Amino acid sequence: MGMSFAYGPGDDEESVATLHKALDLGINFWDTADMYGNGANEELISKVLAPNRDKVFIATKFGFRFKDHVARPSNSSGTYFDGSPAWIKTAIENSLRRLKIDTIDLYYAHRVDPTIPIEETVGAMAELVKEGKVRYLGLSEASANSLKRAHAVHPIAALQSEYSLLTREVEGEILNTARELSVTLVPYSPLARGLVTNTLDVNQLADNDFRKSLPRYSGENLTNNQSLATEFASIAREKQVTPAQLALAWVLAQGEDIIPIPGTKKRKYLEENAQAVDIELSDTDLNAIQKLLEKYPNVGERYSEGAKKLINN
Repeated sequence: MGMSFAYGPGDDEESVATLHKALDLGINFWDTADMYGNGANEELISKVLAPNRDKVFIATKFGFRFKDHVARPSNSSGTYFDGSPAWIKTAIENSLRRLKIDTIDLYYAHRVDPTIPIEETVGAMAELVKEGKVRYLGLSEASANSLKRAHAVHPIAALQSEYSLLTREVEGEILNTARELSVTLVPYSPLARGLVTNTLDVNQLADNDFRKSLPRYSGENLTNNQSLATEFASIAREKQVTPAQLALAWVLAQGEDIIPIPGTKKRKYLEENAQAVDIELSDTDLNAIQKLLEKYPNVGERYSEGAKKLINN
């Protein structure tokens, strides 16, 4: 997402170089969505994806639409969600065209449409599997109930939901249900949108960086999170790793069925993130991190009120 949308200005040349570096490092699970720049990210990725199709497992998502075709964050008034079978037929063709491929490996409903039964949405997605346009189906930010209902229509391979040190709502019923159904959890924003890296200067965020609209980036919540990040960085230094690597290692330590997707648009951060897979955390490490989180509990909501209406439906 950050290469084309929501996190300030992009640099297509560096982004393409980052995608090539990902291939060099063996990072072959790529995630995008049709809303990221209103198709711009799918088009950008295609430059590297199409000529290297056999090397990449590509996931994309559908559902968010823009009233005037101008890309906006999901919490904007000009953005709405459409999980209808009619839109799915259009969205898949648009994504295939922009990605310049014949089949999408993993196709997600970006949210659960509260106005349409999940059975109808997944039923239409299942038709895409029969047609050979999609290999596997996924949901994003779905409740345990929706996951069960969807899985009864067609096997759901993955659930993509926000999960990080600061965002742990999936723990409990949702994660337990995913595991009962053998659904892989794919955490997005595993670095809490940069908050836990201890490198983020909120005052330096670009005007079009959507994080400025999130509760965690202002007031008492920001003070809490900056203090948490500072002490978290001390734990990372003791282990001789970066805070970002430690945060990713924590997510990875939560289960073999969890595949985090840290976003970046620069090669240096890609290489840093990739090294997290080699970090092993002891029970002592995990306990120290848990105590720190309990010390600074006022992390704030992860989305504004409008965007929250489409979470865990």
